[in-house]
Amino acid sequence: MSRSSFAARRAQALLAGVVVVFGCVVAGCGVPVDSAPTALSRSGVPFDLLGPSSPTSTTTSLPPTTVGVQIFLVSSNGQLVAADRPVPYPASLSSAMAALIDGPTTAESAAGLQSAVPAQTDLLSATVSGGIATIDLGGTFGQLVGQAQIDAVAQIVFTATAMPGVSDVVFELNGQPVAVPTASGADVPTANRSQFVSMAQS
Repeated sequence: MSRSSFAARRAQALLAGVVVVFGCVVAGCGVPVDSAPTALSRSGVPFDLLGPSSPTSTTTSLPPTTVGVQIFLVSSNGQLVAADRPVPYPASLSSAMAALIDGPTTAESAAGLQSAVPAQTDLLSATVSGGIATIDLGGTFGQLVGQAQIDAVAQIVFTATAMPGVSDVVFELNGQPVAVPTASGADVPTANRSQFVSMAQS
């Protein structure tokens, strides 16, 4: 036998041995060998791979930081004029009253609008119950007399009743209920818009 033939037979023998060893290892590990590709049953597939959920995106709407309310100023001919004011969200009676006490802007003053509510007025509290707003004031508000007092009361009544759910207004001075004058000059314990209809802008 030639040397080349011997080498070829030896190589074939080694290859056959490797195949046998590999087959034994596979069989020992318990790995099944299929002769052709097969489809897995649903029971053999991990649950989270059967129906992967796609990421969902949600849009969160943030509440506004401010909201508009109406305050009422007095024109040069004594008529009540509405003016818009931004206040912190959600709007409250207290924030609307505070905006009224701040008075007209520079542009509003230049247009002839003014406020009879003194800038030195203290807003002690402003609450609503059963459609009635109770507004407790201090500072120089109690010093008003005559037409200035009527104008100031009308401004507060119209501003308060511009808030949702408010129909009437009760005034207090430093915690004590007080009667206030209407457009006709008559004093009333509870005020509403109908008592100042002659001052309402048509």
